Amino acid sequence: MPDGGRHLPPSSRFRIVLICVAAVITAVLDVSILFAASPLAKQPYWAPKIQTAIGLDQKGISRFVFGLDLDELIKGRLETTQDEIRSLLRSAHIGYTGLAVSGRAVQVHISDAAQLVLAKVTLKTLTDPSADDDAVQELVLDESGPVLLKFVITGAGIKYLTSAALKQSVEVIKHRIHDFRRVESGISEPIVRQQGDDRIMVQVSGLKDSHRLSSILVRAAKLTVQMIDGSMPVKDALNGPLPNSSSMLYSHDDPPVPYLIENRVIVSDDNLINAKPAYSPQSNKPIVLFRVDSKGTARLSRETPQNVGSSFAVVLDGRVISVPVIREPILDGIGQISGNFTVEDANDLAVLLRNGRLPARLTIVEESPMAAPK
Repeated sequence: MPDGGRHLPPSSRFRIVLICVAAVITAVLDVSILFAASPLAKQPYWAPKIQTAIGLDQKGISRFVFGLDLDELIKGRLETTQDEIRSLLRSAHIGYTGLAVSGRAVQVHISDAAQLVLAKVTLKTLTDPSADDDAVQELVLDESGPVLLKFVITGAGIKYLTSAALKQSVEVIKHRIHDFRRVESGISEPIVRQQGDDRIMVQVSGLKDSHRLSSILVRAAKLTVQMIDGSMPVKDALNGPLPNSSSMLYSHDDPPVPYLIENRVIVSDDNLINAKPAYSPQSNKPIVLFRVDSKGTARLSRETPQNVGSSFAVVLDGRVISVPVIREPILDGIGQISGNFTVEDANDLAVLLRNGRLPARLTIVEESPMAAPK
């Protein structure tokens, strides 16, 4: 019997050599692909500038630990108290000055000392214990001066506020990941649970890019629609005093673009019913369409007819993400957010808006992509 192909004709031996060389080249290419580095996906411009690790592979497990921004949570609670004080005193026709958040308190001066007792009675509901089983007193009254009322948040109130915020955040995160799984296939059912007194642990497998998901989960997603203040050039506003009814807000561009924005909110995320990605019929670029409830629709129907040709700002977590021009009255409660969106940007922003606002921003305490179980 012939041995090792030594007696094969020359043409056959030449073909065998070519096959062997091709096999070696293929193996080298396969190895180069196997060890090719995965590039970090571009972070959407509306997301915070955070660096996080890429998921190891589609079967790997990514674990996140988030911490609640306690300062922002307390600030939000005190600002709500400030609004309540303003509303209660105005309804009771009690004059006041100096209503402001100061440290971990809200203070207000009663203009007429003769109305001080009435003011205390009017504002008593602020210091009443909560109505649940724990009956926590969130605020106490500190009478620091003759006509100065200061409502201070208590330690028990902070603990109560944190506990409630964590429970709410867990539910919002679950909804966001569930919605994200509809956009990105192959992702497992997540594990989301409270960890300790002030943290949330998330574990999920199948992520191609953990960075993309974490940028969605950490956002508070506070959305407002406000009119651009055209009463003065932005340059003048930057160099001089701002109008009392407006603020200077900035975009996520590099460098950030300043906008003079009216403080008055037309609609907010509280009015949102739905948000979904779409394409602009004019530019064919990705946008996000949003629909608001009946209250939001009524406000847009009232505001936009008298502002055709003007611009309004869509503000997300204190940053301007879109400045569309009002081409015609918005009477159906449907608006759009446009910008330099990729398809992923539009999908992710829609996921963020559809699933509700977090009580405060989350910070990444730990992120650990782990190897897939063998």
